[in-house]
Amino acid sequence: MPSGPGPGDSWAGRRVAVVGAGVSGLGAARALAARGAAVELLDGAAGDRQRAAAAEIVRLGGTARLGGLPAGPGGDVDLVVTSPGLRPDTPYLVAARAAGVPVLGEVELAWRWTGETRWLCVTGTNGKTTTTEMLGAILTAAGVVATTAGNIGTPIVEAVTARPPYEVLAVELSSFQLHWSASVAPVAAAILNLADDHLDWHGGPAAYAAAKARIWARPETIAIGNADDPAVARLLAAAPGRPVTFGLRPGLTSGPGLTSGPGLTVENGLLVDRAFGGGPLLAVAELGATGPHNVANAPHNVANALAAAALARAYGIGVGPIGAALAAFRPGAHRNQVVARVDGVDFVDDSKATNPHAAAASLSAYRSVVWIAGGLNKGLSFDDLVVTARDHVRAVVLIGRCAPEVAAAMARHAPDVPVESASSMDDAVEAAAKLARPGDTVLLAPAAASMDMFRDYAERGDRFAVAARARGGSGDGARPGNLPP
Repeated sequence: MPSGPGPGDSWAGRRVAVVGAGVSGLGAARALAARGAAVELLDGAAGDRQRAAAAEIVRLGGTARLGGLPAGPGGDVDLVVTSPGLRPDTPYLVAARAAGVPVLGEVELAWRWTGETRWLCVTGTNGKTTTTEMLGAILTAAGVVATTAGNIGTPIVEAVTARPPYEVLAVELSSFQLHWSASVAPVAAAILNLADDHLDWHGGPAAYAAAKARIWARPETIAIGNADDPAVARLLAAAPGRPVTFGLRPGLTSGPGLTSGPGLTVENGLLVDRAFGGGPLLAVAELGATGPHNVANAPHNVANALAAAALARAYGIGVGPIGAALAAFRPGAHRNQVVARVDGVDFVDDSKATNPHAAAASLSAYRSVVWIAGGLNKGLSFDDLVVTARDHVRAVVLIGRCAPEVAAAMARHAPDVPVESASSMDDAVEAAAKLARPGDTVLLAPAAASMDMFRDYAERGDRFAVAARARGGSGDGARPGNLPP
């Protein structure tokens, strides 16, 4: 890919087309305009959000075109910056590449401006936001001038241009963002897990895995991978940088060329660092224990904590801040959040579980579940999920466009489990409450995207919480009643 201007180059007069008026696109357009580039903001839609973004860029001296993308960039365009949601086969982007115009993502653009700020990066199919938040909390506890950025919500171009500059960024990166990032070289980067996701965007599992592996492309990057995940272990064996593993099975051999057993693992109930010489970090029982409820020590979050600790240790953070931050950590909204307890039944919002892999991790954290699932499928199968979760599921309530697909998987692999359908979240919560018994968890873990019925996963979770709390009982902060010991 041809190189675009770097941090020391002049942007004055350079014509840049920014495709996509969302959070990252608007952030990139703002930053480019501030550097004197002639910015044109493009978006195929023309809703309120797009019009507001366009008006801002026009005020900054740029131009905007909404309601459809042109066939390709004009001959005077020097660079295209694409929002991560646009597929590589978008005709405008295909035409740009064919014309020899560089196409960068916002993350790649930010990397070229990063200066002395160091990056610690997190990717994977699930757990990215939780791990990035854990890492950010650790850095703050250590007194490092740091923030979280990237797919977690803050445009990374804003983080790298902040003044005074940050010392470190804890960066969450999606496969979409990594696809458009050619030269990013963090100090250390973790791949948490790898399961089929976004196949409709990438075109297949190999392309999806290759996008994730870009986070380890540079030999100077310490490559931190999940030893319990065979797909991650295979990618790690090919990483050019120093490999470090984490995992919950201390005796597991990680892969060719890797040491026997994870570098960060759990031994005798303790999170332990063997890769960087830190020794014991904290007890599993203490993970998230200072919060009002302790879903943070479910197995998938223990793995997330090990990854965050590995990234922090790779940067030289001491054991004390790691233990203190992880003990105080509480998962964010819509991530295994107990929103109500009614008549001995916990209502748990894990609306962020937008694919089968995430839903499987969520379901495994509870003994007896009435499961609310369904939504907009992303080209994925639900069979393995049902096989994995059927021993935890006592009943299922289905919503959304892919409800028949989940129902078919239940019929194939768990025919004795009652399955009902609902046309709204209110109806789903009512049906689930009738099916639940004291000691059960009504769990929203949809295993699918939300956009068939809701604006996003957050609105879906909020609707669930409102419906659950309307039934009475205690609200957010209720302690889960049936987490496994």
